[in-house]
Amino acid sequence: MEPIPVIAVFDVGKTNKKLFLFDENYKIVFERTARFLETHDEDGDACENLDSLRLSVFDSLREIFKHKEFDLKAVNFSTYGASFVYVDEHGKPLTPLYNYLKPYPPELGRQFYENYGDEARFALETASPVLGNLNSGLQLYRLKYEQPEVFKRVKYALHLPQYMSYLISGQMVSDLTSIGCHTALWDFAKNTYHNWLNAEEILPKMAPLHPADSVLPAEFPGSTYKVGIGLHDSSAALIPYLVSFNMPFVLISTGTWSISLNPFNQTPLTADELKHDCLNYLQYKGSPVKASRLFTGYEYEQQVKRIAAHFNQDEIRYRTINYDPAIAARLNNQPSLQANENEGQLQKSAFEQRDLNIFADDVEAYHQLMIDIIAQQTISTNYVLNGCKVKRIFVDGGFSKNSVFMHLLALAFPHLEVYAASMAQATAVGTALAIHHAWNTKTLPHDLIELKYYSGVQSEVY
Repeated sequence: MEPIPVIAVFDVGKTNKKLFLFDENYKIVFERTARFLETHDEDGDACENLDSLRLSVFDSLREIFKHKEFDLKAVNFSTYGASFVYVDEHGKPLTPLYNYLKPYPPELGRQFYENYGDEARFALETASPVLGNLNSGLQLYRLKYEQPEVFKRVKYALHLPQYMSYLISGQMVSDLTSIGCHTALWDFAKNTYHNWLNAEEILPKMAPLHPADSVLPAEFPGSTYKVGIGLHDSSAALIPYLVSFNMPFVLISTGTWSISLNPFNQTPLTADELKHDCLNYLQYKGSPVKASRLFTGYEYEQQVKRIAAHFNQDEIRYRTINYDPAIAARLNNQPSLQANENEGQLQKSAFEQRDLNIFADDVEAYHQLMIDIIAQQTISTNYVLNGCKVKRIFVDGGFSKNSVFMHLLALAFPHLEVYAASMAQATAVGTALAIHHAWNTKTLPHDLIELKYYSGVQSEVY
């Protein structure tokens, strides 16, 4: 039997590290998941175990080569963002992989913004809300001032996807999907690095920029497979939708965060949008993606626990509650409690303030929770819809399977087509699709995403 041509994708999350092999039809033919024990940096803060991650890449490749039924054509990587690996001229990491949740020194933050403009103006220029260590550029600034001797030895600061690519290709590069995601590194108006990098002599420590769909040869003698340069996971998850649909759309990606992504909105961020947790990403072809974020998944979990405890129910019950239009209509006619959307308070829903004793039962309370969450979601998604003719909203992740959420969202946007979208491993598939041309002899597939339509008029599902 002829071996099956495959691509290997390393999909590295904060918790789970996954390896997938996809065939030319983008079907998973092999997968494995690993978790690594965290280690600690010099301050005692938890951080990724870089050694375990590096060794797992080589171990995984060795395992793939043992499977004679596969013909490895390419390897690519997607990981979480805001994480730099500082390497010396030999490619050896000089520091731990610092956690982006590590607290940022307030005095260093003040020093930075005093030198490079007030926070609001700088955030507008770089499409980066002020997020401390989550702005990975400020991690570099911190290294320079807190560890100047280490900084001097840094050859390149590589975002995590590009470091993983370097392990196989031996070449150090930078990629726009990592550089352009709330890093405070990129000037979106000038479409180049922000001038502060030059002023701080950091620019030479940025590896050469390569397009996100470029490939490199593998470093190992006799290897014929291609190596992608890696992508930021949020950008990778959007690629299957960009490949599958030409008509302008917004993707609401739901999980712990609910992120509305509009790759067709090229308008610059406004100060008001930044205040409400909007930002711009750069997608894999280099153009901006306007995004808005809500902490909805976390909020949902907390409030479901409150409902379950109050009505003495099992939380699992709420995974399969069906939408009841009569309950929704009755609740929508009640006087509304508005979530405070001023000064970034859009993250808290009105449901937090509600007395659960006013509800007849837990199903009614649950519908009210979802109505309040949709009120937030509507405001948040409208930020990325403004100034752009969009016909469709796709929802993926946890809420796409929630009947109440989907029906209420369709009612909130009756002028748009609203779909629940499902596909297995969107981030990994997107990472493979980014370099389709380099490994796959077949045309791009158009059946990657399964859609379920929700009508905002009759509130029926087809």
